[in-house]
Amino acid sequence: MVYRLAGSNVVKDLRKILGPDKVDDDELVVKLYSKDAVYFESNALAVVFPTSTEEVSEVVRYAYKHDLKIYPQGSASEIVGSSTPREDGIVISFDRMNRIKEVNIVDSYVVAEAGARMLDVNNLLAAKGYMFPVDPASIKAVTVGGAVNSGAGGMRGAKYGTMKDWVSGLTVVLPDEKGTILKLGGKTAKNREGYDLVRLIIGSEGTLAVVTEATLRIVPQPESLATVVGFFLTLEDLLNAVINIKESRINPFIMEFVDADTVRMTMKALGSKIKGEGHYLLVSVDTTPEATNRVLSQLEEIMRKNSVTAVYTARTMAEAEAEGFFDIRRNYYPASIRLAAEGLKSPNSRMYVYVEDISVPPTKTIEAVKRLRELEKKYGIPMTLGGHISDGNLHPILWFYDHEREKKEKFEDMILEIMEVAISLDGVMSSEHGIGMTKKEGLAKQLEAKGSLKALDLMKQIKRVFDPKGILNPGKVL
Repeated sequence: MVYRLAGSNVVKDLRKILGPDKVDDDELVVKLYSKDAVYFESNALAVVFPTSTEEVSEVVRYAYKHDLKIYPQGSASEIVGSSTPREDGIVISFDRMNRIKEVNIVDSYVVAEAGARMLDVNNLLAAKGYMFPVDPASIKAVTVGGAVNSGAGGMRGAKYGTMKDWVSGLTVVLPDEKGTILKLGGKTAKNREGYDLVRLIIGSEGTLAVVTEATLRIVPQPESLATVVGFFLTLEDLLNAVINIKESRINPFIMEFVDADTVRMTMKALGSKIKGEGHYLLVSVDTTPEATNRVLSQLEEIMRKNSVTAVYTARTMAEAEAEGFFDIRRNYYPASIRLAAEGLKSPNSRMYVYVEDISVPPTKTIEAVKRLRELEKKYGIPMTLGGHISDGNLHPILWFYDHEREKKEKFEDMILEIMEVAISLDGVMSSEHGIGMTKKEGLAKQLEAKGSLKALDLMKQIKRVFDPKGILNPGKVL
């Protein structure tokens, strides 16, 4: 029989398990750890700060015995509500499990705890001329565990894909009576040990197991990066340039796009060292110093053939950064926030800025952009738009205010229609941000469109096998 405990008793018990300095039930602290980066807010009984996998196991075992909900959390930089509590329970923060435990250049891996910052991992690797290739936009805040749980991607996804392609091993804790610790995968690039549980857990958003440590594959930093920025008056010209680049057997390191309306708003809000009119395309190709001029000439020729109105080139990443080539792509989110802030009626008003995340086949990008702009007009909710053009991953950014009741009520309908745009164009309703609470309906619609709703039943059965009591991050994904 399960006995429900009062919150005060839970906190007292947890302090006995972990020590008083690793459990916090202060109202302000709990509220801080009970919200995501956008608008989801809730509450919890307490936040715990374990310092080892064994301590996580002890907490999970206690939670299982007393039927308490568990919410694993990294930096809470996600935006679909996948790490925020929905009911009273325990937030497990990995703030104090942030060690980078091993770097092995010869065997090409790094081992890091779940709370290690991705930026710290890459700074350590950079000193050795290496890198972990997945680079979420929130790289300065995101943790290893958060990136694993969300299946994160980033600008280098054009060449390197997402987390599922670069995690070779995981240490996890199961939500069972023992708080079982499993070590899955390993330190080799090739490993067959039955069903691939590592890849199953990647992107599961903390609903199957608590990730405490990851073994990540690493690669050498590029010798040289040739970068070109072009501005195009029509989306057709920009997409034709993308097609020509791919047909020329150029494999971009980065290939990014921002639409004309967003370029104009970003330049007005935050400025840019480079100037241009129309849609923005940025392409970086990793190459050798000897081949850099040839690659740059080839990229510039392709852009000029497709009616580029302004083009800029850089021989190195340092030069591209110094000349501001990435300003427009990196700043369209901060520019969106600034534009949203300008519409606040008073210091006590609240704004909601939300980043969507869909993908379509790159050849259908033009149709997707047109439909997204039609939705902006239909709902009257402003939008900026850019993304990873090489793989068709688009990130519309939307905002509204708490005093705009009609827009607030329509917002979820607009999000659903954005997901339906992707599904109707043979794309996906979530690419690298996860499902959380925001995209559950979209997941069902995507599977239904493919005649594969049975997959949802299989996922629910998998959830029950891993988490028989349903205590681990309940209400997310499914």
